[in-house]
Amino acid sequence: MSSHPTKALLPIGSFAREARLSRKALRLYDALGLLTPAFVDDLSGYRYYASEQVGRAKLIGLLRQLGMPLPRIADLLDLTSERAAKAVAAYWSEVEQDHTAKRQLASYLENFLQGKDGNMFDIKTRSVAQRHVVTLTKAVYVKDLGAFIDSAHRDLYSLVARCGARAGETSFVIYHGGVNDDGDGPVEVCVPFEGEIDARGDARTRIEPAHTEVYTTLTKGRTVFPGILEAYDAVHAYTERHGLRRRAAPREVYFASGSEIGDDDPFCDVAWPVE
Repeated sequence: MSSHPTKALLPIGSFAREARLSRKALRLYDALGLLTPAFVDDLSGYRYYASEQVGRAKLIGLLRQLGMPLPRIADLLDLTSERAAKAVAAYWSEVEQDHTAKRQLASYLENFLQGKDGNMFDIKTRSVAQRHVVTLTKAVYVKDLGAFIDSAHRDLYSLVARCGARAGETSFVIYHGGVNDDGDGPVEVCVPFEGEIDARGDARTRIEPAHTEVYTTLTKGRTVFPGILEAYDAVHAYTERHGLRRRAAPREVYFASGSEIGDDDPFCDVAWPVE
């Protein structure tokens, strides 16, 4: 006569104590397919687990203590030990980068709320001639901003080259609206050119009017969010102090490749067209 299937298994209460998890957590992990009971009683619905599942349960619990989202844990559980370790390292690197950005944002907010000018900026004005530009515009949140700017630059410069036109020495990115966790711009990446361009798909050509702009130059290291906000504040404050009317959206003018320079090298201008 065969033994009852639960004889060698751990009831959910005992398993929860072994794995140092709550019953609620175990039920959630079951519903998400992260940790399925070895046996579920058809009549009572009571869950039973194998002792071999304790290690997996503890791993899930530790990853949750690390703050890893459940969908990401699901992907990690199917990896080899070596790849899983690399996945944990990659996740924690992202957490540290996010923490650094938030610490900098908190510092910026402290200065902003106290009306302090945390950094000095050399503000200048210049005249910009009328130019033909080819552009790509997209509604994008801050988490995807860098990737969009990079891909748009690649696509636009490639288009200019294919058409036999000549790209200008700089490019610029116009922020037609706020870009953050709640605002998605839109953002317009612009490459000035000379010649003829057959713009297709999402690319557009237009004339950028001549204008005067107030600007300040930043090194690559100072363009990292949220530090770059201080530059925008400084340019904005300059226009207020000098009674200048801001006539178009602010922009970042790029004159160097980020992959080819160091953090202390000049990288871009934060500019605002005025009149």
